[in-house]
Amino acid sequence: MAEAYRIKDQQALYFCTITTIDWIDIFTRKIYKDIVVDSLNYCIKHKGLEVYAFVIMSNHLHLIISSNKEPISAIIRDFKKFTAKQIIHTIQTEPESRKEWLLAKMAYAGNRNSNNTTYQLWQQDYHAIEISSDHFLHQKTNYIHQNPVRAGIVEHEEDYFYSSARYFYNKKCLVELCFIGG
Repeated sequence: MAEAYRIKDQQALYFCTITTIDWIDIFTRKIYKDIVVDSLNYCIKHKGLEVYAFVIMSNHLHLIISSNKEPISAIIRDFKKFTAKQIIHTIQTEPESRKEWLLAKMAYAGNRNSNNTTYQLWQQDYHAIEISSDHFLHQKTNYIHQNPVRAGIVEHEEDYFYSSARYFYNKKCLVELCFIGG
């Protein structure tokens, strides 16, 4: 991972992007997105993760996060490991029309990575940029919330179920959010 995108200050606020291997569109199915949501909420409740904004797209997720307990890099590592195992298990055991293709892609990536024993879902690294100003925070929050609109998934950001934008329109948000100064 490029030095500029590493988490240096484990207590700071970061804009993070976590991407699937080969940008495979795994999160087109609700069942896989729900695993990510459940894992984020677990990390919030048990590991001290603070989520200020999020969106789950078809092949990546964006987060604005910090931590009040465990190091952010450790939380992300555990999050990726757990969600990968859960999603792979779900692919293997639940109806999935792309099962063979998905498992073959993940097995190929896993075999090429000495850190894995069989399958790999997430790219090895993640992209993290420290939030250095209120302007940058608002810019990245807007970027996150507009992602599904730019992708043509929804017309209005508040209509995308797997985004923190919903909260700001008094709609149900799936992830327990934190607020700066609050």
